[in-house]
Amino acid sequence: MYNNHPIGLFDSGIGGTSIWQAIHALLPNESTIYLADSANAPYGEKSKAEILALCKKNTELLLSKGCKLIVVACNTATTNAIKELRAQYDVPFIGIEPAIKPAALSSKTQTIGILATKGTLSSELFNKALEVYSTTKIVEQIGHGLVELIENGQLDTAEIQSNLKSYLEPMIAANIDYLVLGCSHYPYLIPAIKKILPAHIQIIDSGEAVARQTLAVLKEKVGLHDGNNLATQQFYSNTDPKVLLEILNSAYSVTKLDF
Repeated sequence: MYNNHPIGLFDSGIGGTSIWQAIHALLPNESTIYLADSANAPYGEKSKAEILALCKKNTELLLSKGCKLIVVACNTATTNAIKELRAQYDVPFIGIEPAIKPAALSSKTQTIGILATKGTLSSELFNKALEVYSTTKIVEQIGHGLVELIENGQLDTAEIQSNLKSYLEPMIAANIDYLVLGCSHYPYLIPAIKKILPAHIQIIDSGEAVARQTLAVLKEKVGLHDGNNLATQQFYSNTDPKVLLEILNSAYSVTKLDF
């Protein structure tokens, strides 16, 4: 079964491009449409009702463009809205959740850290995951201000380093051996994070797992691109796309839309 319609992805901004990159690396023949809702970033400080309304708006725009599957490339949106999205729309959704499982199962100190948004850490879905791994000590930290700095292209500034030090040093003191990045924006901070963490602490994000799940759902339910026509990669932002272009190394066209 083949299906040449595009894969849709949306995030509260540019962060979900880290998920897009993992999907594109695994599925280079698939067309994609990416929405960066940067005008409403960050989602992590909004109410569940606000997040759900934004997710529905993003979903409907992607469906209007013929997307065959939608990746909610945002931890906060997944943990607060994916259940409702799946109930309302007749298209497969793939979410992104903090990679607690691999960290908890691999930890030798039985202590892991998670850096995420307020919206993710306070969500019902996240707290259910915590219950499953209750024998592991999980040191939670809200990444206050990080999404806003990343959206402004500040990936390795003095302010980023100062904020990260204040967030990560208590985790180091608690003897974590894994750091879970619970926001799709945060992989862009890995070089800055590595300047602070001791070498033995491993960093985990969800990109590769989401890409593998996308492949599995395409094979089982939706259909892969037949590979006969050139795949297209489209990116849309509702703010100045300068930082998005920089993240993508200007290799793709980015259009500003109001959404």
